[in-house]
Amino acid sequence: MLVTRSARDWGHGRAILDRASRLGAEIIELPGDRLSLPAPEDPRRAYADAKATLAVVVAPPSKRRLQPIAPSADWRVDLAEGCPAHCSYCYLAGSLKGPPITRVYANLDEILNGLPAYIGQGTITSRQAGRMHEGTTFEASCYTDPLALEPLTGSLSATITWFGQWQANAQLRFTSKFADVEPLIGIDHAERTRMRASVNPPMFARFEGGTSPVAARLSALRRMAIAGYPVGLTIAPIIAAEGWEAAYAALIEDAAAALNDVPALDLTVELITHRFTAGSKAVLDSWYPGSALDMSGALRTTKRTKFGTEKQVYDAATMRMLRRFFEHQIADRLPAARILYWT
Repeated sequence: MLVTRSARDWGHGRAILDRASRLGAEIIELPGDRLSLPAPEDPRRAYADAKATLAVVVAPPSKRRLQPIAPSADWRVDLAEGCPAHCSYCYLAGSLKGPPITRVYANLDEILNGLPAYIGQGTITSRQAGRMHEGTTFEASCYTDPLALEPLTGSLSATITWFGQWQANAQLRFTSKFADVEPLIGIDHAERTRMRASVNPPMFARFEGGTSPVAARLSALRRMAIAGYPVGLTIAPIIAAEGWEAAYAALIEDAAAALNDVPALDLTVELITHRFTAGSKAVLDSWYPGSALDMSGALRTTKRTKFGTEKQVYDAATMRMLRRFFEHQIADRLPAARILYWT
């Protein structure tokens, strides 16, 4: 763990430092705010070292100006940037600059205190008739997996507690590939936080290195639902490889079994197909050479993003086939679920 000088000025930063110390992490207190790691000649070693490093930093004003995050939520709120998992399909691989050090923000109070200015200002749940009952929504999983970092940071627990006490028509959202929800179970969340488990069948979860087994994620989702949290499934990325129909049918059946008999279940589903950019593919090919994940042009078409860049998505015929399958399976096996979006 690297801790910058400015991060030590914040109570939350000092609390993270204390947590890490008690857990036996190697801690380096930096004399300033510049992050640096030794640069091994072997790029694979440099990548591994960066992935194993957590930096406690201060989020600058630019990071505290929230950005829209359609179709998931109104606004993206970052508690951290970067992730310790090793997903060989990671769409953000081409977006985050520099070595993949995970940065967690010490000035959490400052971040949270800026949220009231965004109430009612979004375009997804703030204005769409089908989701207005969710209030203004804040997505905490855009650039990180906050549950993965929770043992060291406590940031997610603190944020859930803050939302539970906030007397506003607002909701926190996060999705995770991890299963250690014990610190979250007893929080007075006031049903203002929705946890979603990010899941894939075992044949595709093998591309999610360092994460919790899918069965454990579903079990954690059940525990959160029993604790009164609204919950959801993020089925992502949906991969149209050989055998996908049987694999995803079994996954949805497993989810239905895990959530069976949960009282007053509030369940949503988000369906996100596999896509990649030239930049993310290049980075991932360097990080995970020899991966069996298909990132060829087969069944693909080019789509221009709202930022003017290009990404490779499944072609129209494949997308139609996938969508029909998932809508039918979810209606049949998870009839209480609401599909929020397909992309």
